[in-house]
Amino acid sequence: MIDPARVPKSILVVDVGGTRLKILATGETEPRRKRSGLGLTPQHMVEIVRDLAGDWQYDAVSIGYPGQVGDHGPRQEPGNLGPGWVGFNFAAAFDRPVRIINDAAMQALGSYDGGRMLFLGLGTGLGSALIAENVIVPLELGSIPEPGGRSLGDVLGRRGLRRAGKRRWRRAIAWAVPALMAATLADYVVLGGGNAKQIRVQPPGSRLSNNLTAFRGGFRLWHLDDVRTLRDGEEPPPEPPKPAAWRLI
Repeated sequence: MIDPARVPKSILVVDVGGTRLKILATGETEPRRKRSGLGLTPQHMVEIVRDLAGDWQYDAVSIGYPGQVGDHGPRQEPGNLGPGWVGFNFAAAFDRPVRIINDAAMQALGSYDGGRMLFLGLGTGLGSALIAENVIVPLELGSIPEPGGRSLGDVLGRRGLRRAGKRRWRRAIAWAVPALMAATLADYVVLGGGNAKQIRVQPPGSRLSNNLTAFRGGFRLWHLDDVRTLRDGEEPPPEPPKPAAWRLI
């Protein structure tokens, strides 16, 4: 079991999205935001976050990252941001202990109510994570190919919404959610991300996530036993580690 004395008293949660960067600290009630985009490098992200949180106190940082994450941070460069994320020393840049998790997994962690839950993040692409009996398994369901050369992320993400229009996009959601729920044997599905608000009728077995659940997941992240904490001076390994799964307490 985790030692309560090692849990930071105040945590800053950073949710890095393809279009927006959002932050919230322990004890605060209103998130702060700024646009991200293709030019956002990790150094620029740190500068923005430190500026946005300039009057907040925090002892540690949680980062939700839009890509694959291993024991030493990002394992791949994000498709919707600038370069330089793999191997970046986040702990040195923030001068705080840092924990990093896939952004969909972080929102899934904040949404979890027990059992077997599938999380689908409807944003720039399709984020996904499965929590099965308290074990978080990050997924890449958005890479599933669709007829016509597109991926499921293209169909259900922002480009699919703009290309197909709301009515056809909602029909795609109504088909995809029950299919993915059945394929993963999930008890329920949580729909999050910026475009979840475009859904009028929730598919059977699903519910909408609250906008603050990603931050709750970032706070919960420091209560997990087997997530490594990045500290200043650590160097990433020469070979990327295998994808990790985290167990809740």
